Amino acid sequence: MELNLTVSPRFILLGLSTDPQLKVIFFLIVLMMYLMTISGNLVLIIIVRINPALHSPMYFFLTNLAIIDICFSSSVVPVLLRNTLAKDKSISFLGCATQMYVSLALGGAECLLLAVMAYDRYAAICRPLHYNIIMNKTLCFCLAVGSLSIELIDALVQVSFTFQLSFCNCLNINNFVCEVPAFIRMSCGDTFVVELYQYITVAIIVMCAFFLILISYARIISSILKISSSQGRQKSFSTCTSHLTVVSLYYGTLLFVYLQPQRKHYCHYSNETDMVLPILYTTVTPMLNPFIYSVRNKDVKSTFINLLKRKQNYRN
Repeated sequence: MELNLTVSPRFILLGLSTDPQLKVIFFLIVLMMYLMTISGNLVLIIIVRINPALHSPMYFFLTNLAIIDICFSSSVVPVLLRNTLAKDKSISFLGCATQMYVSLALGGAECLLLAVMAYDRYAAICRPLHYNIIMNKTLCFCLAVGSLSIELIDALVQVSFTFQLSFCNCLNINNFVCEVPAFIRMSCGDTFVVELYQYITVAIIVMCAFFLILISYARIISSILKISSSQGRQKSFSTCTSHLTVVSLYYGTLLFVYLQPQRKHYCHYSNETDMVLPILYTTVTPMLNPFIYSVRNKDVKSTFINLLKRKQNYRN
């Protein structure tokens, strides 16, 4: 018997664990990471806004990344926190579709934006004399808006295809978030079109963006090797390594989750990997981004210190 989605069923998000003690631990850990994500990205946005020295293409993209990270994490984590401790783990059809759409759009936009930021660093380091001409305000605005616009359309298509699947009597989502792979696994109907579109999208958008990042950093590292100062090389390598670590973590988990063959299981299946990996790109990476991309910048640190001093003086 096929499930008729016109009656607006409520899906069940199985969550991270059924162990009561682990639930509390997971709740506290995820809550702490979420608070760090919100505070870290908000502080970065404020710092960039109040310091004219940071009104550059790099920090324009970083601000966009911070906004996306806040919204991306907020589309997933509050529901996860509620379901971790609540007895009722259900989510409405509309709520699930909305969460899937928002997380798909923002997650994809972050992929493209990370690639844009890598190209920005390439232009700044490898073509410094032409940097202001290459990364002009018009181009920066078009790249930022274009990245989000492409993913808003792509997410709409993916969600439309996904919610046309048949789910029979199964409403249990083996995840803490409404994601396309989980719906493919629980479907009892033909998922060929959905899987094909998913693979094509990931191949075109995610993998192409990832290769652009690798090419950009390869050129950057090649330029760094030409630096005469060993201290300058070490600092530049350290920065590139931290950037690539976060990028690899984000892209690696996305590619693994969205490109692996989907095993059909209907309602009788449990795999911790399918639930743990999304934590990395929905919670961990948004938390790390503001620190990794800005903690080594002297202007950011000095502005942050001045902000704290100003707040302290205001209190006194």
